[in-house]
This record gives sequence, C-alpha cells and structure tokens, in this order.
Amino acid sequence: MVRLAPPGHGRIEFSKTLEVDVGGGEFNVAYACARLGLRGGFISKLPDNPVARIILNHARAVGLDVSNVLMEKFDGVGRKGRVGLNFTEVGTGVRASVTMYDRGHSAAMHMKPADADLDSLFEFAKAADVKVIYCLRLHNGDPQVDIQTVKYIMARYADEMDCFSIGQEPSAYPVEQKDTRPNSERMGGAAEKYQYSTYAVEWKKFADAIIAAVPGVKFCGPSVHNNGEWALKFMKDFGHSNNVVLITEHLYPGGAGGKVATPEIGRDRMLAGENSGMTNGFPRAYQKLYESFVPMTVSNGLPYRLEEVNNYFNGGATNVSNAFASALWGLDFMWWWAEHGAAGLNFHTGDKVAAGGTLQASKYTAYFTTTNGYLIRPLGYGIKAFDLGSHGQILPVKILSNADNANLGAYAVLGDDKNLCVTLINKEHGANAKDLSVAIGVPIPDYADARIIYLKAPQNDVAATSGVTLGGAEIKNDAGWDGKWEKMPVPAEKKAFPITVQLPAASACVVQFLPR
Repeated sequence: MVRLAPPGHGRIEFSKTLEVDVGGGEFNVAYACARLGLRGGFISKLPDNPVARIILNHARAVGLDVSNVLMEKFDGVGRKGRVGLNFTEVGTGVRASVTMYDRGHSAAMHMKPADADLDSLFEFAKAADVKVIYCLRLHNGDPQVDIQTVKYIMARYADEMDCFSIGQEPSAYPVEQKDTRPNSERMGGAAEKYQYSTYAVEWKKFADAIIAAVPGVKFCGPSVHNNGEWALKFMKDFGHSNNVVLITEHLYPGGAGGKVATPEIGRDRMLAGENSGMTNGFPRAYQKLYESFVPMTVSNGLPYRLEEVNNYFNGGATNVSNAFASALWGLDFMWWWAEHGAAGLNFHTGDKVAAGGTLQASKYTAYFTTTNGYLIRPLGYGIKAFDLGSHGQILPVKILSNADNANLGAYAVLGDDKNLCVTLINKEHGANAKDLSVAIGVPIPDYADARIIYLKAPQNDVAATSGVTLGGAEIKNDAGWDGKWEKMPVPAEKKAFPITVQLPAASACVVQFLPR
C-alpha cells in the first residue's frame, strides 16, 4: 500500500504536505531482503494508475520481481479496484505513533487464482487420477469473481470436477469487524459465533448468481467443522435444490493441537478403542458427528464426505501428530468412516498450515517437501496401508472372541478380482500393551494362497517419528516403495479354516487371500 505521512513528527490534521512512501508488512520483508542482496518478489493485484506505479517503481528500485503483480483497468473512481492507503503520524516523546488504514475495496482484495494456478492444480488432479472439490470464496468475496473462476474451470476441466463449495468453515467466520479471538482459538463451539442464517442468505446469493451464469455447476456444503446442526439446516434449505449433490463436514477429533496436555495423553486419545471408556477418546467424536447428521443425509438420498480431516487442528500436536501413533490412527480412521458409508475423506496437509490467522509448520502432514523430494511422515504410511487393502466391496467382520478386550480393529473387502483383503490394527501400546494372535476364518475351497504385509515402527514405539516401515521398507523421497509381501502357509484341507496372524503391539497388517 502507499504510505502517506506528514514531514517529521507532524500531525495529519495540521499538515499541508504528506510524504509518499510504500509499506505493508509482507512487502517490507521482501524489500528488506532485496536490499540485503537476496532474490525476491511479491504477488499482488493493482489498478493500472499512477498511484499503483509508485509501488511498482519502489519495488523495481531494489530489484524485486514484479512479474507476478496483476494489473487491472482502473475504473476512474476506485469502486472495487484501488490502492490501499496507510496514513501515519510518527510519534515523539510521550506521543505515540498513529497509523490509520484506508484500504477497503483494494484491487488485491478481489484477487482470484491466476489461470496458471488453476491449470497446475488440474494437471496434478489428472496425474493423480482424483476428482476436485474446489472452494470458492464467500467471506469478503465477490460473486462475479467466483463466476469467472467457475467458468474457467468448467470450460476446461469439467471431467476432473466433483463439485464446488462456497465458503471455507463458515461457522468460524469472525462476527466483529476486527477479529479479536486468539489465533489458536478460532475453531470449536465456544469460538464459533457466526450464524447459519447469515451464511444461508449469503450462500444462496452466490449460488444463484453462479447457477445463472453456469447452469450445470454442482455444489456441496456446508463444509463446517464438527457441526452436524449446520449440515441438517443446509440439507433442509438446499438439499433438494440449488444443484447440491454432496454434504460435506470437517473433523479434527482431538480439537486444538496446542491444548494437548502431554504427548502421551494425545497419543492415548488418538488410539483409544471404541469400548475403552475414555470420554475424550477419538471414536466418541466420530460417533457423535455421525449420529448428528448422517442418518438424515442418507434419508435424503445424498452422499456425504469428510472434506477436510486430521487428528488435531492448528497444525497438530508435537510428538503426537507426527508420531507413529498417527499412522495407526489414520488407518483405523479411514476404515471407520468407510464402514459408515462416507463417500471419502481428505487429509489436510502442507508444509505450513493455517493456525488461526498465522501459518505454522505442520505436524500432522502426511509428507513435506525437502530439497530432493519428499519426506513421508508416519501418517503417509497409514494412507499407503489403506490403499493396499481397501479396494473392493466392504464385508462385515465379526470378532467372535476377545476375552482380554484387546484394542483391535478388523476390516475386510472383497475385490473385483475376488481377492479378499483383511486389515488388522493392534492399537495396544504402552507398558501393558499385548501382542495378539488373531485367527481369521476363511473358506478353503475359495482360496489357494495368502500373503501378509506389516506396518511397523522401531521397537513398536507409537512415539517414533522416523524409521517407520511398510513391508519392511520405507517410502522413498521420490515416492518409490519396495515393500515386500510375505507368503503365509495355507492348510490343505478343503474346509473352512482359521489362518493365524501374529500381530505385535502397536502395529498393523494387511492379509490378502488369493482365489484359486
């Protein structure tokens, strides 16, 4: 923005002259780095007028790259594309400095992703063979900007699109002009005061405008965190209209990562069994959210998806979200929701993630970038294990005997190729953890061979943050993986038989039965 200040320590109200400079926190950092000889640039949007060129000239003077600054035609009055202004009085003695902003309706406020950014996103989606749910801006947004984004995407990438959401976690939007909530406390029931009724009016205004411009567009919502009440209201208002095809929720079952008392407690909550009696164990949160909106979703004939998930929000909890416990949790979490009919879920990830109004290094990410590729975190191994054993039709699994009430998860699928995969997760951990011997009953006439692959950490330690293996191998920084399946003995008798799996504490396995 452009900074205007009286000479010296003058007062604005008495000054006939204002000195012109350029400011803004991010710009100042880039400018200072360039002064130190570092390469730098800045990304913004400016109106094509002389005031904006003050900023460009200031940046070019120290060698900042301005090639990513978007210029738009100035409308002559600055209704929505203007340069923000900063009026500053430099204090002296007991009189403090004063800063006043006049930056509403700035051009940068109406920025949307550049075409090249959208192209990169959908190139990745094609390569990964995934569909995209694209979130359009609602808070402080502009329907016309969203319309242009939807038009661009649908004209080029309709086949890669699932649907659009309008607004990201709207229940957590600020209700004051200046958000006074602490950065670490902007999610959760006590901190979320934005009313659904306000959201619904705004959502419909945006949706109606977009549908009028792109009739075939599809929407999902409400994309709020752990709030089934909003989902019910959204279904009532829009579930059979406005091109809504999917109900979406977010879930971080552990709450705020910064409020975890100790890593041990954080891991215990994460790995709690459904019958553990732990009132703040993660399964309680799954069940509560499920019961709050899924039955109504099913009765309305709509699918649902957990569009954003991880274990603890605000980037996770240290030595919890980045520990091996997260691999076992993630594997079990995916299976729980698959068994409960979810259309899918999406783990939130990234080197840095939003924690309130700041970006923080992520503890819960499945992987993060390095100079020579990617470092796969434990959660990434849980996702890979799920991929190995989850393709097909989910079959009911019944645990016939568990006298010691072991903390065991068991799931199965029958693939189109008739391979039967059984996933076992031993969440026993700590000083009293038990290794398990699990007998799986399978009819012999249908299956000739069996093989197994293990998910393990060094010393079966749920606190381990490195050394995790799947099939005896780590996932490489180029995403390569050389894990091996181990052949299992299969009885020769042609009858139903139990095949026994030895499953150490704090480990998981996938057993695959191959048809004759």
